Amino acid sequence: MANEDQQGTTTLQLVLAWSFVGIPLALGVLQTLINAMKLFQ
Repeated sequence: MANEDQQGTTTLQLVLAWSFVGIPLALGVLQTLINAMKLFQ
């Protein structure tokens, strides 16, 4: 008795979900690298 109205995850939902996680992660890595470069100056 599977519900045939269910659909899979859309591409837009995947992009939004990865952006929600990826953008703050990338900013955190960038900020860490900027602060780490101060050690080598």
